[in-house]
Amino acid sequence: MAVLAGPRGKTAARPAKKLRDRDGWWATLFLAPQVGLLVVFLVIPLGFSVVLAFMNWDGLGEKSWAGLSNFADQLTDPLFGRAVWNTIKLALLTVPFGLALAVLIAVALNNIKGSNFYRVVYFMPVVTSSVAVALMWQVILAGDENGVLNTSLRNWFGIGGPDWLLSPGWVIVAIAVVTIWSSLGLNVVIFMAGLQTIPPQVVEAARIDGAGPFRIFRSVTLPLLSPTIFFSSVVAVISSFQAFDQIYVLVDPKDNEGARTIVYHIYDLGFKKFEFGPSSAAALILLVLTLLVTLVQFAAQKRFVHYDS
Repeated sequence: MAVLAGPRGKTAARPAKKLRDRDGWWATLFLAPQVGLLVVFLVIPLGFSVVLAFMNWDGLGEKSWAGLSNFADQLTDPLFGRAVWNTIKLALLTVPFGLALAVLIAVALNNIKGSNFYRVVYFMPVVTSSVAVALMWQVILAGDENGVLNTSLRNWFGIGGPDWLLSPGWVIVAIAVVTIWSSLGLNVVIFMAGLQTIPPQVVEAARIDGAGPFRIFRSVTLPLLSPTIFFSSVVAVISSFQAFDQIYVLVDPKDNEGARTIVYHIYDLGFKKFEFGPSSAAALILLVLTLLVTLVQFAAQKRFVHYDS
């Protein structure tokens, strides 16, 4: 038996090796187009952007070495500083208020019948074109007599609202409202999925112990939902740092510096002024800033995120 086992084992091993080799070739064949596109449209442009950050180039003429001067110029540029501060303000408005509102709506929808209908209603702005959303809110927030919001304030309360999209003090608030409204449905769906993972026996045990709805929400729901909140907060911060399209359509930041964000600053330098070196340097600074904030979030999760049920 021992003598026969050897050849049989070798014979059985050869087809298995051939199958693995064949599967490897098929995997390579199917992955090659995706990997190729990833390299062409992501890896190469990213590497080229890193190189351009240390050079001066207008897109047509000769490139010249600039060293760290592009970074120094951006860090001392008042416009870039204003863009960073506007971006931070937008994140501080959209992330906490948007996530808090989404959690409350998700908890409410989780306890009512027919929640699938409301999921669709809340999710509709997410699948709507960001340009269409911005154009709709441009009419709502218009500062003239045709503005829907200001007209409603005047008819209902007898007060006149500010010029939401032109006033430097209100434009970031207006952009934050549009951002929260357009992303609310996605966060609600994510939080409702997170609520489904909470063991019902834990909630029932808290209810038997005499905990009311508010105590259950504070001591049971929020701690067990904290991993989902942490995930959504990381995504929301990154999205707020990359805000551009709705801002560009709502208001031209060139005419209102209160709406100038980092991404618009990068766009303005690169595609309006054709200063690709400073534009790439600003993009790398944004990358580092986003990475630092994300690392801080991951470091803080050890104190606030509970993964054990």
